[in-house]
Amino acid sequence: MAKNNTAILVVDMLNDFVTGALKCDRGLKIVPKTAQLLEGARKAGVPVIFCNDAHLKGIDHELKLWGDHAIAGTKGAEVIPELELCDKDYVVPKRRYSGFFHTDLDLLLHELGADTVVMTGLHTHMCVRHTSADAYCLGYNVVVASDATDAFTEEDYKSGIKYLKEVYGARVYTVDELLEQFAK
Repeated sequence: MAKNNTAILVVDMLNDFVTGALKCDRGLKIVPKTAQLLEGARKAGVPVIFCNDAHLKGIDHELKLWGDHAIAGTKGAEVIPELELCDKDYVVPKRRYSGFFHTDLDLLLHELGADTVVMTGLHTHMCVRHTSADAYCLGYNVVVASDATDAFTEEDYKSGIKYLKEVYGARVYTVDELLEQFAK
């Protein structure tokens, strides 16, 4: 994996997913490793892209299933403070599970010269999975940071990782392993 054609995708590490409306206690445990990965990626010149739910209240189809969460312009839709955005980062708002669905993520990745995406964030069996699906279908190599992704339950996490590996050929690395590769 060459760092000059790789981008980090941070999926839904938002206040509402970690501590708010759709709180995921397991999401708290991935914050330190995610922060470590983002810091190392930035130092190595690897682009960091936040793929954030930014729903339209009373409109978005997904809200019918999950209730109000990450409503655009609210505190709940902001990136958690521990993963503070820096001026080199990119933000792609999304209104569905996938960071690609009706967004400009594909265009941004092409313009950055990326052919590999490193998946981080919540939830391996939902938004990370659907973003990975579109990445794979669009021809990107999918990599998963195993200790910077999680889900509501251990079963959801494991089934998500298994699916990504089996269906999209995702390579799975720890944050430390990824940072070693970025240092080369």
